[in-house]
Amino acid sequence: MNSSKQPRSHAIGEPLKYTIEERVRWGDVDAARIIFYGAYIHFFEFAETELFRAVGLPYSVMFDELDVWLPRAHIECDFRRAAQLDDLLEVAVYVGRIGTKSLRLNFEVRRKGESELVAEAHFILVAVRRDTFETVSVPDELKRRLAPYTAVTSDE
Repeated sequence: MNSSKQPRSHAIGEPLKYTIEERVRWGDVDAARIIFYGAYIHFFEFAETELFRAVGLPYSVMFDELDVWLPRAHIECDFRRAAQLDDLLEVAVYVGRIGTKSLRLNFEVRRKGESELVAEAHFILVAVRRDTFETVSVPDELKRRLAPYTAVTSDE
């Protein structure tokens, strides 16, 4: 994974966007050398993982100290332009909303140095106890640490 990680500047009132860089590799493309749609899910997961790590909550801490898992309840992606073999992509992630028991992660993908979107997506993650998988409230510590990257905090 080629992860050049950094928060991006933002306008007043907008959340920070945490950005990683990922190269489109041979295993990410189809016979036409265009990125296979499933590869985006991996890129989104890399960005999500690094966002949580950047705020001091790598999954090991979230699982062991907060006793919570965040399985995906919904994934949606729109493909705007074709990414191709060897493209260097910037994958930005921010929290679109934190509700009572779930949060929405928004993703934006661009070629490095370009402004046009290649793809955009969102995941809905639901907070569950790791031993019972019962839904629980999103931990306050998670909300606090994600606050700079969060657009909206609301009840569900």
